[in-house]
Amino acid sequence: MRYKGDEALGLIETVGLVPALKAADEMLKAAEVELISYENIGSTLVTVIVKGDVAAVKSAVEAGAKAASEIGKLTASNVMPRPIPGVGDIVSVHDIDQ
Repeated sequence: MRYKGDEALGLIETVGLVPALKAADEMLKAAEVELISYENIGSTLVTVIVKGDVAAVKSAVEAGAKAASEIGKLTASNVMPRPIPGVGDIVSVHDIDQ
């Protein structure tokens, strides 16, 4: 699912894949958001990225951050309300639809 700059982005970064997957699952269950991408940063850091309207993304990120921190280490979470379209080139490197 490519990001084109028309919606909010939500990002969760964890140490390890297990808390990242738990966060992704909880984000998708908590609000009407779409999983668009993931990134293995290195040093076991994993980022999961969702998109949707601002309120839904905020709810999803809150739920995902809570879930990840309960079973592992959450290193960062962020909501970006409608970032510029160029951000799509960065967050769509590992587009889940490819």
